[in-house]
Amino acid sequence: MQTRTTRGILERLAQGVVIGAEGYVFELERRGYIQAGPYVPEVVLDFPEAVKELHREYLRAGSEVMVALTYYTHREKLKAVGREHDLERLNRQAVRLANEVAREGDALVAGNICNTWAYDPDQVKATAPVVRAQYEEQLTWAVEEGIDMVIAETNDYLGEALIGLQVIKELKLPAMVTLATVQPTQTRDGYDYVEACQRLADQGADIVGLNCDRGPSTMLPLIEKVRKAVSCFVAAQPVPYRTTEHAPTFEALHFQGQGSFPLGLEPFLLTRFELADFARQAQGLGVNYLGLCCGGAPHYIRAMAEALGRTVPASRYSPAMERHPMLGTQVEEKDQPFLNHWVP
Repeated sequence: MQTRTTRGILERLAQGVVIGAEGYVFELERRGYIQAGPYVPEVVLDFPEAVKELHREYLRAGSEVMVALTYYTHREKLKAVGREHDLERLNRQAVRLANEVAREGDALVAGNICNTWAYDPDQVKATAPVVRAQYEEQLTWAVEEGIDMVIAETNDYLGEALIGLQVIKELKLPAMVTLATVQPTQTRDGYDYVEACQRLADQGADIVGLNCDRGPSTMLPLIEKVRKAVSCFVAAQPVPYRTTEHAPTFEALHFQGQGSFPLGLEPFLLTRFELADFARQAQGLGVNYLGLCCGGAPHYIRAMAEALGRTVPASRYSPAMERHPMLGTQVEEKDQPFLNHWVP
């Protein structure tokens, strides 16, 4: 077991692209450990080994950051599922699990905060203190358990993102702040996405960018503008779904006349090859932190890492199609007549 890494996030980013991995909530829901709807990660307490296994799979796939599964573990959401009494225990346990797996490799541990659904831009004086209090208690516990950085993600409101950033900076930790992009051009409190990233950078965010909602094809044009507008590091964490100009977010996708979000998205999943292309394109634009959000999975992360020229532990089991009995380089004579059913 390795000791905690001494290479921090800013040092790593200065040396090259950092790969992170998220999408924990969607993946654990698919595996039967999280309830769709509330999406509260009770799994941290109920099935901690499942969380550790997913961390480990991401680590083997090339992720350099183990993100503590504290997305939607703030007071507002735990109250909704009747587990407010588990608030501190769940937050601490999530960081411990991330730390345990991070020490199996050269990985960082990120504390995680997100949109609270409590913020109201029309009632800032009343709601901002509520948001701040939730972030403060989550991150206080995270710091006590040991984290290297904080990711504040899926921010619908710039105002809420700035509250999170302020709390992170008061704790003197590197801050990565990313915005949700469900609206066509701006945050829910009316700021153009690029301007919002500029404001976050001006207020001291070390990494700014976008996460969730959009697939690579509809996120990259926005990310290119962000990269040109800020001098700090930039992050891009799209969803691995085939979004389009007409359906720019995965919430807008429809299949056979019905809305697909969030439980019927499988027809729109991208291939590992398309995610590898995304990684190369994003690197070419100067993006510094790459990952995936809802829908992400370890094989995607491995494909992205390998697209950037990396060999990761899971590369031992990367595809070797030349060894396939029908698609490989050596097809036995008795199987030759059946090839027309396999290859068009």
